[in-house]
Amino acid sequence: MDAAKRRRLETAGWRVGDTADFLELTSQEAELIEVKLALGDYLRQVRREHRWTQTQVAERIGSSQSRVAKMEAADASVSLDLVMKSLFSLGVTTRDVGRVIGRPA
Repeated sequence: MDAAKRRRLETAGWRVGDTADFLELTSQEAELIEVKLALGDYLRQVRREHRWTQTQVAERIGSSQSRVAKMEAADASVSLDLVMKSLFSLGVTTRDVGRVIGRPA
């Protein structure tokens, strides 16, 4: 949002912020969400690069298609542990993961 629009909204009494402000997240919670989103996107990217379906990925990692879909969507019910184990099961390295989570948001 440009500065002029922000000033107009604030002058009109609106409170302007981001998602973290709205959800009252700490900076640590916001960072954790960003990491989960980045890893979910990366899982989807790896799957598509190999031309695997979610079902094929699920078979490779010993899970279900719906769980793979939830991992790709960064669903709150999916632990980072599961996403990381799944990526490693698909041949991703710690260096790859570091590059993914080290990218600016």
